[in-house]
Amino acid sequence: MPTPYELQLLYADRTWVWKNGAAYFARGNRRLEAWTSGQDSASVAEGRWLVTKDGKMCMDVAWRSKSYKGKQQRTCYSHQIKDGTIEQRKDPDGEWYSFKRTPEDPSDEHRKFEPGDTKAAQFEEARKLVDSKN
Repeated sequence: MPTPYELQLLYADRTWVWKNGAAYFARGNRRLEAWTSGQDSASVAEGRWLVTKDGKMCMDVAWRSKSYKGKQQRTCYSHQIKDGTIEQRKDPDGEWYSFKRTPEDPSDEHRKFEPGDTKAAQFEEARKLVDSKN
């Protein structure tokens, strides 16, 4: 299983890009900002992320949209190392899948991570849509 330090290196100061949004994992203060797109279905989440001694990366965030304001919830992903590959699954019972191989494989989930806060402008756009009074 990856150490907390190794896990931190996978996420810190990186943007995880999804099909319809992204999440940014800040380095120092462990701030987490995420968003999904859509004029009427935009949503944003703000909170914190952390790594645990038992190979998990957890996100403590509250999602909100124009019509929904959620409570802060924790979502965790477990990690394990198998034959030199870091595998990941969504807890509590997601399927294990390849997260990062050495050498990298085009299908690795970690290839969807970009260095830095690359989607800050899109997060702000989604936040303005969600928080607008119209």
